[in-house]
Amino acid sequence: MSLLDKLHIDSFLLSLLAAVGVATIAPCEGATKTLFDALTTAAIALLFFMHGAKLSREAIMQGIGHWRLHLCIFFSTFVIFPLVGLCLNILPASFLPPELYSGFLYLCALPATVQSSIAFTSIAGGNVAAAVCSASASSILGVFLSPLLVGLLMAAQDGSPDMLHAVFSIMLQLLLPFTLGHLARPHIGAWVDKHKKIIGKTDRTSILLVVYTAFSEAVVQGLWSQLTVWSLLSVCVASLIILAIMIGITTYGARFFGFSKPDEIAIIFCGSKKSLATGVPMAKVLFPAASVGMMVLPLMIFHQIQLMVCATLATRYARQAAQKTLGEGTVT
Repeated sequence: MSLLDKLHIDSFLLSLLAAVGVATIAPCEGATKTLFDALTTAAIALLFFMHGAKLSREAIMQGIGHWRLHLCIFFSTFVIFPLVGLCLNILPASFLPPELYSGFLYLCALPATVQSSIAFTSIAGGNVAAAVCSASASSILGVFLSPLLVGLLMAAQDGSPDMLHAVFSIMLQLLLPFTLGHLARPHIGAWVDKHKKIIGKTDRTSILLVVYTAFSEAVVQGLWSQLTVWSLLSVCVASLIILAIMIGITTYGARFFGFSKPDEIAIIFCGSKKSLATGVPMAKVLFPAASVGMMVLPLMIFHQIQLMVCATLATRYARQAAQKTLGEGTVT
């Protein structure tokens, strides 16, 4: 096991930091910026096309009947999360500046992450079929709901995106390739399933390209003169607060409504996490180029924190299940 694995640090985070570093030292400008903008648009379309092609109807049908569990996860993702984001407004501006607060509002409006939610549910011994269904459906619903939620949450913020324009842009740049990809699954699904590693690298390359172009524009606009070490620390603390609240709500909510332990695990890991893979490309569509870097900064930090915390939590659930099985075997 590598040091990164032991520390639960996602190697992709280092790639994201490298992209930010390159953008800081050598931001794209002029003709180069035009080229990268075109590449980014194409990369986002490819990313969502592949998301659609990877979506298995069989996996969805396998878990779709568990409607109470899905309702809990959707309510957590698209209702409780945004309400928690609004509550961050009580924090003083000296701790969480308005531009970073807007980034957290955007984070709270996003759908749940898919791959890591399913992976952690599996490690912890949860209901994997239901997690596949909920996480996939959350990703689809987010294409419609997230722009609307962003508009509602930022209604009082200066420069909030126009909802109708945002929804049209999302449909054209994200939903259309997603739909085309899913429709093409009967023809390319076998190839996609066989080459998941290549698809995964394509996804990550697309996100890195978006991050580089977004932070290039932000650096040109003076991003680092607006941020301090204290600001970055405040983002980490706010991320921990949000994640702790959501894990607590999903855990005790699942127990209050009488869900089984496997269902509880699926609810926790699908209802307390947010998607970097959806959030970064969507921000590029929703917000002015100059503000994208600041808007996705809380998401990038929250993403790593949620991976570290959820990896620890999943391991704990797995250990408890193993001890319970061992205990039952001893009694028998």
